[in-house]
Amino acid sequence: MSTHVSHREVWYTGRVQGVGFRAGVLSVSRGYEVTGYVQNLTDGRVYLHAEGAERELEGFLEGIAASMDGHVRNQEVRAFSGLRTCSDFSIRR
Repeated sequence: MSTHVSHREVWYTGRVQGVGFRAGVLSVSRGYEVTGYVQNLTDGRVYLHAEGAERELEGFLEGIAASMDGHVRNQEVRAFSGLRTCSDFSIRR
């Protein structure tokens, strides 16, 4: 895997905690060459940090949108590039 990659930070709002959202995102991640993590925030949102090739990230986010349809009311996305900071994809507590 490349050390210089695209990054996405996404903050999801809606019915995203207590419904298996993080486990669903982890499951979707297995279909893409991405690293990063997903975690619940204390304000009720879910935060996603994902790293990888641009095409992989786009597919990953589309996969999340398709599998979590009905749970997400809004999402805020920040895109940037830089060094890879994660070696796998995981759920953070």
